[in-house]
Amino acid sequence: MEETVIRMAAPTLAGIKTGSLFPYYYESREELGREMGRLNRLLIPRGLRLVLLRLTERSALLYLYRPSELEKDLKDHTADELLRCAGYPCPNCGACLRHLLKRFHCGEEFPHEIGFFLSYPPEDVKGFMEGRENCKAVCLWKVYGDEEKARHICARYKKCTECYCRLWQKGRRLEQLAVAS
Repeated sequence: MEETVIRMAAPTLAGIKTGSLFPYYYESREELGREMGRLNRLLIPRGLRLVLLRLTERSALLYLYRPSELEKDLKDHTADELLRCAGYPCPNCGACLRHLLKRFHCGEEFPHEIGFFLSYPPEDVKGFMEGRENCKAVCLWKVYGDEEKARHICARYKKCTECYCRLWQKGRRLEQLAVAS
């Protein structure tokens, strides 16, 4: 699981992104639980949490995040306003995350407000949630606001991921790659 976390969530491990969402394919639920527990024991002291958002027969949708940064992100005026309209109990970060978990467990459509939990620019999340058709670009998300800024952020995330993968291949351990906050 460590390699998957590094490949899929390096910017979050590095502290340049609040959260990362990624699939993990497992052999058994027991193995998944053990691995998540082990990783959380390594990551929680570094200011990170790994949570399960959705579970299918052989895959899990995992969310690695920094609670302190998520709390700041959710206080953004645009994020707060749109999350409140979607029924989130703002500004409580923990309650918002629990509400997001419920949205995933309901089996409804994918909650588009997830962008607020992934460090996407609030104006881009708002544009996507409102179903705007004037998307300026697509990087890791659809860009409706500052295209140049979004491209810079995406390039930074890509470079971070490449660097972390190289370090992992050279023997660095996850706890060495997780920047403490």
